[in-house]
This record gives sequence, structure tokens and C-alpha cells, in this order.
Amino acid sequence: MTDIAAPSVFETVESEVRSYCRAWPVVFERASGSRLYDEDGRPYLDFFAGAGSLNYGHNNPVLKRALLDYLADDGITHGLDMSTTAKRAFLETFRATVLEPRALPYKVMFPGPTGTNAVEAALKLARKVTGRQTVVSFTNAFHGMSLGSLAVTGNAAKRAGAGVPLHHAARMPFDDYLDGQVTDFLWFERLLDDAGSGLDHPAAVIVETVQGEGGINVARAEWLRALAELCRRHGMLLIVDDIQMGCGRTGDFFSFEEAGITPDIVTLSKSISGYGLPMSLCLFRPKLDLWEPGEHNGTFRGNNPAFVTATAALDAYWRDGTLRERTLGRADRVERALLDLCGDDTGTGLAVRGRGLVWGLEFADGERAGAVCRRAFETGLLLETSGPRGEVVKLLPPLTATDDELDEGLGILARSVRHAAGRTAA
Repeated sequence: MTDIAAPSVFETVESEVRSYCRAWPVVFERASGSRLYDEDGRPYLDFFAGAGSLNYGHNNPVLKRALLDYLADDGITHGLDMSTTAKRAFLETFRATVLEPRALPYKVMFPGPTGTNAVEAALKLARKVTGRQTVVSFTNAFHGMSLGSLAVTGNAAKRAGAGVPLHHAARMPFDDYLDGQVTDFLWFERLLDDAGSGLDHPAAVIVETVQGEGGINVARAEWLRALAELCRRHGMLLIVDDIQMGCGRTGDFFSFEEAGITPDIVTLSKSISGYGLPMSLCLFRPKLDLWEPGEHNGTFRGNNPAFVTATAALDAYWRDGTLRERTLGRADRVERALLDLCGDDTGTGLAVRGRGLVWGLEFADGERAGAVCRRAFETGLLLETSGPRGEVVKLLPPLTATDDELDEGLGILARSVRHAAGRTAA
């Protein structure tokens, strides 16, 4: 008689909304550096990094020591927006290591624990400052799962989950969406200049410099500069969503630095705490700081343990340019490996795109990309897919991964691509 395993507590108690556990059907127990371990002790090299929340790896020892010391001293855990020593240390360090070296004049707002909290605050502030309602976003954009963030998100499946109409947003083509057949911003500017276009004058434009969930679509520096100039000429605020691509993912601390622009508003989350603890920031020019006290608030916007690990991460990795140079050097290494892999492919063809240590390997369809990720998991590598059809295998290794770990992961990926190609042919 065949034994049938009883359903787990995850299946019987947890909601059907769960997703990542379906792609990786094991129970993880611990993690260190670039690896997670399941409860049977099997290691998995992590090229997912908490969806970009673990740029410095799992349980980074420098950050862990700071956190343990803080907790051992009975440091404040929950503080709303009260002034605390942990918040002061973070603000002073963020100013000294990030804002001042880049001549960025931003005020810092703590809008809540997640990225979508930061986006909602940015949209709300832009509308408050300008007195206008429409916000322009781009094709294949992803900005979060709350209603305001969904309104400026492109993915149809995610938008459908709102259950209500998503208003006060307009969509424009992202860089190279029309394959270079149309001059950049021709359509956008025509709509702005034409009183009969039906486009209400926007309060702001929100953009990702690299669209992560959208399929690792990389905006050119010149496209971003042209967008910033367009916003300036037409009195629209420029919001850069740097939630996944900030904190060094593309090399520089902010992903927009390469383009030499200064957005009016910037959103940060994911790796800003450095340790995977919930934390987000909304940064904006001082003249935009028109908030009334308590006008935008939240119970968990003062996560003091996250302030502690964020401060430790800035001290350890952003006092000089070592991490930036290392990330940019590794970008070349990853790109060469992926291009070599494309040259080996004789199936439907592959395409490569990315910056820093965020890369995408595009397949003709989501079925093959999914097969690659499944095979990678079977052989000890965590990867996810992105893009509107799940057609892109997305690589987000920790910035602190060793060269050997990087090569190991790229090797597993290459073997998984070949295995998936063989399975498809069969």
C-alpha cells in the first residue's frame, strides 16, 4: 500500500496566495552568506537574495554583531517616529556616507516598512505639492501591490488583483519599448503639448532605471537624462523607484548616478536595512517637504533594529568605493559568461541584459525560462523568473558573493539551460 504524505501546515493553514515556496518546495532552516540550507542540511546557492533585500548576504557577520549588541543592551525596538539614538546614528551616517558625497540635498522620510509604502508616500507628496492628480509611469513597470502603486504598475495580472478601477495614472513606452522605431519621448511630448490629447497635466513621472519585475529592462543613461529634462521643462516631478536597484545593486549606491541626474523624489527599501529587516525611505528635495505633522504616518515606520543594521552596512560598505568597483568588475564577468552561454544555444535563442549585479537571460517563452529555474533549484541554485510572460531568468546574487560562488552559480545556470533545451527537444 502506497504511503501518502499528509498535507503540511503550510498547505492546511497558510493562504493559497503563497508563491515562492511553490517554486522551491523545501523547508529552509538557516542561511549564511550566499547560501540557504534546508532542514535536511542541503545547501542552496542564493542568486535571488531576498528579491534584492540581501545585497550583503544572509546574516552578514558585521551587521549581525551590531544587531545582537543593540538587542543585548535593550535598545528600542519599536519607536514610531520618536527620536532615538538608533535613528540618529542612521541619519548621521546616511548623510555622511551617501547624501553629502553625492551632493544630494534630500530630506529623509520614513514612510513605513515596505517598498510600496515608500511609493505611496512619493505619489501622495507629488500630488500634494503640484495640486495635480495624474502620474505617468512606463510599460512593464512594477512599483508595488497597494492600490496607488498598482495604478502605476504595468503587469496585467497584478493590476487585476486590485479588484477596483485604478485611476489617475497614464502609461508611456519605456526605453526601447518600440525597438528604436520612434524618437524617444515623441509621443509623450506630443501629448503634453496638445490641449486636445486628453492627457491631464501630470504631477509626476515615476520610473525604474532597470525594470526588475518587468524583465531586466535597462534604461540608457541618455534616455534617463532626456526624461529628467522633459520633466523639468513641463513642470513634472521626477520620481525614481530605486527599491530593488538601489543600495549598490547596479554598482553606484543609487542606480541613477550613472546618468548624472538628480530626481526630485527617490524611493528606497529592500537592502537599505542591509539585513532583510523591513525598512523604507522616501527622499525628496527640501522645497517639497510640505507635509503637515502626522499627515502621512504608520505604526511600523520606526524599525530601530533596521536602523542599526542599516548604519552598520553603510559604515562597512559605503565609506569608500571598494564595493562599487568590485560590483562593476563582476558585471563584466557575469556578462561575458552569459554571452558565452547565448553563443552555445542552438534552440529558440537567448538574449542578455543587465547592469552591475542584476542580469536577465531572456527566452522566447516562459515555459523554457521556468524549466531552467526548476532545474537550477534541483541542482542547488535559487533563481526566479521575471517579465510579463515569465520569460526572463533573473540573476540577483549577493554583492558580497565570492568569485568562486559567482562562478559556481553561473556554471549551474549554464548546465540548467542546456538541460532545459534537451528536455524541450525531447
